[in-house]
Amino acid sequence: MSASKPESQGFQGKVALITGGTRGIGRALALSLAARGATPIVNYRQNQEAAQGTVAELERMGATPLAIRADVESLEQLEAMFDQVAERFGRLDFFVSNAAASNFRPFMELGPHHLERTFNTNVRAFVIGTQRAARLMQDGGRIVVMSSYGSIRAYPTYANLGSAKAAIEAWVRYMAVELGPGINVNAVSGGIIESDSSAYFYGTGRVPPLETVLPKLPKQRMGTVQEVADCVLFLLSPAAGYVTGTTLVVDGGLTAIAPPFQSEMD
Repeated sequence: MSASKPESQGFQGKVALITGGTRGIGRALALSLAARGATPIVNYRQNQEAAQGTVAELERMGATPLAIRADVESLEQLEAMFDQVAERFGRLDFFVSNAAASNFRPFMELGPHHLERTFNTNVRAFVIGTQRAARLMQDGGRIVVMSSYGSIRAYPTYANLGSAKAAIEAWVRYMAVELGPGINVNAVSGGIIESDSSAYFYGTGRVPPLETVLPKLPKQRMGTVQEVADCVLFLLSPAAGYVTGTTLVVDGGLTAIAPPFQSEMD
């Protein structure tokens, strides 16, 4: 029997559930896991065309993926998704909570329905999802959730999502303590990443345009979804065996300089 490729070690035969797994960072991660011999389960909310395209590409790579349609904002759909994973595989090795949603409005314009949607999709889905995932990780596992720059810095119109991401990072610490030693729990905090969500956020007209922001970054460019996915891969890998309860920042130096975004709007 031939030896496994070094990049496959720790991933071969693993079962990975990725919410929001058919676009952006989630899709890049699913493809990277498949390339290393893992079985990706990709969750999506409504874009069936994107889901079918992702599954087709994963199958061309030799993987046997599963796509599950579920809006993680709905507790019923979230639970049904994990029921399906349990029935099909009986276990889970990796859970990546990547799906996110919010409303980008100033604090005083936020209504109860805005708060509820953001909390349920970002925080509750991660907490309940981690409980369900942990029960399927009898032999240990890795859990990673996506956070963002807004968890530690105030950003125009980002109060709702930023505070949810801050809560997520707090949950990571508590989960790591209670689920150890067998399960590692970490967050990855992205900066300005080239994705559909960034295009939408910076297209609202309520935040500084990218051409005024990017030159201030040490890297002077947006990050790519693959660069973020690679950092998630690290946290899922054996190399990160002693890393738990922390947030890995992938932001091109954004938090090191804390640009005065608000002054750009004046």
